[in-house]
Amino acid sequence: MAVYVYRCLSHGRFDSAHPIGTAPSAVPCPHCSASAARVLTSPNLSSTSAAVTAMMDAHGRSQTAPAVTTRPPEPERPSRPADPRIAKLPRP
Repeated sequence: MAVYVYRCLSHGRFDSAHPIGTAPSAVPCPHCSASAARVLTSPNLSSTSAAVTAMMDAHGRSQTAPAVTTRPPEPERPSRPADPRIAKLPRP
């Protein structure tokens, strides 16, 4: 389904979903039922955010050129508790 834009002379623009290639040139307005003409607009191709686009690009690059690890990861250092009384509790 694609979303097409129509314009009613009384109520302005509104969207209507139709299967691709079957959108009529006019549809009834949802508010007043008057005939609303289809408006030709540019396709909405860039509807994803920059973060999502960067994530998809990184995923594509990892499939063709994965990063190579040259050394094992650093071991995690135990964090000190914020409250010093926690350090006095018995260990499991």
